[in-house]
Amino acid sequence: MTRGQRRVRECHRDAHGVVFVAALVALAALAAVSACSANSTTAGAGTTRPSTSTSASTHVATGKTSSGQVAGGASSSSSTTRATAVPPLRAGSMPPVANPRNVYSEAGANMFSPAVASARRLVYVPSPLQGGRGTVDVIDQDSMTVVDHFTAGAVAQHVVPSWDMTMLYVNASAANQLVPIDPTTGKPGTPIAADRPYNLYFTPDGTRAVVQDEQHNRLDYYDPHTWKLLKSVPSTCRGNNHADWSADGSYFLVTCEFSGEMLKVDTKSGDLLAKLSLEPGSMPQDVRLVPDGSKFYVADMMHDGVWVLDGSTFKVTGKIDTGVGAHGIYPSRDGTLMYVANRGRHMNDEKRLSHEGDGSVSVIDPVADKVTATWSIPGGGSPDMGDVSADGTKLWLSGRYDGVVYVFDTATGQLLKKIPVSKEPHGLCVWPQPGRYSLGHTGNTR
Repeated sequence: MTRGQRRVRECHRDAHGVVFVAALVALAALAAVSACSANSTTAGAGTTRPSTSTSASTHVATGKTSSGQVAGGASSSSSTTRATAVPPLRAGSMPPVANPRNVYSEAGANMFSPAVASARRLVYVPSPLQGGRGTVDVIDQDSMTVVDHFTAGAVAQHVVPSWDMTMLYVNASAANQLVPIDPTTGKPGTPIAADRPYNLYFTPDGTRAVVQDEQHNRLDYYDPHTWKLLKSVPSTCRGNNHADWSADGSYFLVTCEFSGEMLKVDTKSGDLLAKLSLEPGSMPQDVRLVPDGSKFYVADMMHDGVWVLDGSTFKVTGKIDTGVGAHGIYPSRDGTLMYVANRGRHMNDEKRLSHEGDGSVSVIDPVADKVTATWSIPGGGSPDMGDVSADGTKLWLSGRYDGVVYVFDTATGQLLKKIPVSKEPHGLCVWPQPGRYSLGHTGNTR
């Protein structure tokens, strides 16, 4: 329930005159939302583009169950999404934390920004093929079939939404470019030059893009409007690649895959604050802030679990065993669970197809720091990177070594579908996503 809805409910308990005023306010609010959807959308840290008209069949916010899923099930119609009453933002200051107990509260089921009102319901799956042939397969979320395919450049690693959520970017690392995708059409645009963009993030205020230049062990800061390089900071580690921000946005943590280290970086200056060595043999991958903002989870594919890390003290406080090759981490739509993709491989065991028992998804209670369920993959698999669907009912993950995309039912853990795609699919993006703004990666929205 939004604040406006709670206010209307409270007003109904009062005198008839107050009820009349509340009704007028509600009507005005609905008119404003309709105007946002119908008129042009102004981007804060990306582009300004007129909205296209939505199709006759659209998706709207519906009631949620206590598990964060949509009451009555998700609509199976079509290509566009209607925005709910989440206000548009402008770059320059970090949006306030609406609920200190859940930093993802504004990215709940179907809580769409007007910025994604005309976005098609698609899944973008990059394949990091060498030799200039890196590609993206495009999947329709409803039919769960591949509907398009285009070239993005060598070693296309992740598809990343912009801070204002009006654009997606394919990170084609070896091609030294970012390929923009218009979410209203699903089509790629003119590539943007960037040095070795393995992964892409945005500061919480939307003023800078942060490229993880893994090849050169650097953090590169760009103006997200002009894509002019503003600053480069040596990471002082090997293989910096994933990141996430503190609840207040004052710092962010970065994983260093090849040196087994973590970085703490000051958001305002972009400079390093501290460096932490994990246990010997560590190979940290994804890092995510837990919903209550008190700690970070760091997936370690060589130690088969997630490290629990206190961001304020920058110390490891525990470890949760998940499965072989822990890799991607995703919060549930209601912020009560964290999903960890275990891709069933260690280093030097990546070239074979999966066999029975390989790969799984661990479901973690982030309050208790305990695994509450494990989802298996019939015949084995290699779940890697992805995201939760906008309504919270599905978890989409790339099958890194099996050339497929997995779709899981988040209520039961059942594998709903394996969708064949190009070889070695990696950081897929499910779009549109709920939320006010994007911090980057495959859809870290808040």
